[in-house]
Amino acid sequence: MHTTLSVFLAETSLIKMSGLDISMIVIYFLAVLGIGWYLKGRTSTGEDFFLAGRSMTAWVAGLSFLAANLGALELMGWAASAYEYGILAAHWYWIGAIPAMVFLGLVMMPFYYISRTHSVPGYLKLRYGESTRALGGVCFAFMTVLMSGINMYAMAAVMQVVLGWNLHFSIWVSSITVAVYVGLGGLTSAIFNEVLQFFLIWLGALVIPIVGLTECGGWTGLKDRIIQNVTHGGTYLHMWSTLGNFQDNPMGIQWVGIVFGLGFVISFGYWTTDFLVVQRVITTKDLRSAQMAPIIGAFFKMAVPLIVILPGLIGLGVFNRHGMTLVSADVAKPGQYTYNDVLPLLLVRYAGPGLLGLGVTALIAGFMSGMAGNVTAFATVWTYDIYRPLIRPLFRSQTSMAATATVGGGAGNGPVDGDEVAAAGDDQHYLKMGRWSTIIGVLVSIGTAYLAMQFSSIMDYVQALFSFFVAPLFGTILLGMLWKRATAAGGFWGLLIGTASSVGMWVWVKIDPSALSIIALSKYAQPMAQNMYQALWSWCICVIITVVVSYMTQPIPEARLKGLVYGCTEMPSSAHLPWYKRPFFWGMLALVFLVILNVMFW
Repeated sequence: MHTTLSVFLAETSLIKMSGLDISMIVIYFLAVLGIGWYLKGRTSTGEDFFLAGRSMTAWVAGLSFLAANLGALELMGWAASAYEYGILAAHWYWIGAIPAMVFLGLVMMPFYYISRTHSVPGYLKLRYGESTRALGGVCFAFMTVLMSGINMYAMAAVMQVVLGWNLHFSIWVSSITVAVYVGLGGLTSAIFNEVLQFFLIWLGALVIPIVGLTECGGWTGLKDRIIQNVTHGGTYLHMWSTLGNFQDNPMGIQWVGIVFGLGFVISFGYWTTDFLVVQRVITTKDLRSAQMAPIIGAFFKMAVPLIVILPGLIGLGVFNRHGMTLVSADVAKPGQYTYNDVLPLLLVRYAGPGLLGLGVTALIAGFMSGMAGNVTAFATVWTYDIYRPLIRPLFRSQTSMAATATVGGGAGNGPVDGDEVAAAGDDQHYLKMGRWSTIIGVLVSIGTAYLAMQFSSIMDYVQALFSFFVAPLFGTILLGMLWKRATAAGGFWGLLIGTASSVGMWVWVKIDPSALSIIALSKYAQPMAQNMYQALWSWCICVIITVVVSYMTQPIPEARLKGLVYGCTEMPSSAHLPWYKRPFFWGMLALVFLVILNVMFW
């Protein structure tokens, strides 16, 4: 037994952890499990489990909103992308996040909150009908288990490089921990752990940029190193000035792809329709808190490149200076380090006893945060948008479990998901299903962890998934909220064909690599550029199909669109609040800071 366990755990490791380091990791695991056990007693209804009782403040929801998107995948994946593409990777945090987060708070949250829906697919049901909700729910459930698998792989890869832990051991131990604390306390447990993890991540991850910049002689010294030691190193240090031509930057992309593919389609699609993050905001206690939560998150989001992008740039200056060049995962030879290893290698380089334990704990916290976000979102969508309307009726005598109820359109009122009304007596049944689906989601996610190994960097994989599922969904929801002429048939066929077109473009490039230059409009395009344009084209296809089919089918009566569409809904006003408490003021201030940052790194 001892021999078998030693083989299972022991692989070549870069460092040996001290007793203090190991103690910090053990204490962290005990803390998250303790939070889950404590909150189990406060999770007695489906609303408690899936939406934290809708009782969160703006600050708690805002930090959880950001932490759910700040997992090991972000820490490790974007450090890898920054090593591969330079400071261009920061676009995913600034133009690729801040405008969309502000838009979510000011424009889209009123509809999500007024409709009192449990999920984004729930809004699709209210706006377009059951078929579109089912399609959106299935696509989202599929995406979440794939994303959860990426988080597992990211964590396991870190543990393998740093500690020599076997991939399988890391995946199973961490996954079981997440399954336990989410299964016990539901979304409430996930949110409170995410807030804890947010501070742990920052505390541990700041070690690398602080010590790394000190070694390189500050930001100026780091820029000099990159220019000297990397071919065309100057192009790795500018965000906009190299985007005039495809061949002038490491990504092989032009500003149109960044502004419209990333800044509009992928960014707005993710931050406004991906239920992983929207779910955190729906838990707030009132509409103003729901609007402020993503705006609060936007201010913190602008600082995240310090701990995710800067380490990748430090890797360019440090490793290349010593002749240690990392390579793409799809061409790496046995024993050769890849882009995905940048962060763990820097952690080993800079963190001594104590600091190493803090850094590894931060990465584990990031993994827990990212995976718990996917798991809780999967459990909600599976239970409310797949199991309840599509599967359970097959085992019941009645042919329908749903009824549609419409209430007045003021704040806190509006259309209510008919499933929620009809199934109120079955709340405990759905609570149990939520706990079981948490476990099932974790098990299915484990099976997807190894797919991430097939991509040159894990963020290429993630952005491909977003172009498949998020970009077309954004087109469907945006038209649904802003255009009352959109019909049920238009929404369904637009979403279906838009999603299929994105997957089809990806398959086309896999079969014929030369197709990349057609989709991304340049022979210099890299995989990330493909994702940007793939998302843009699929969004355009979704919108065109939705518009065409809507004009060919019968419009929905305006009375049924109250609380769902601009022009048919009485929107709540914050004019009675002092200017410094209005979401609009803080949203505009976030955009001003965004402009300043982009000018600084032009």
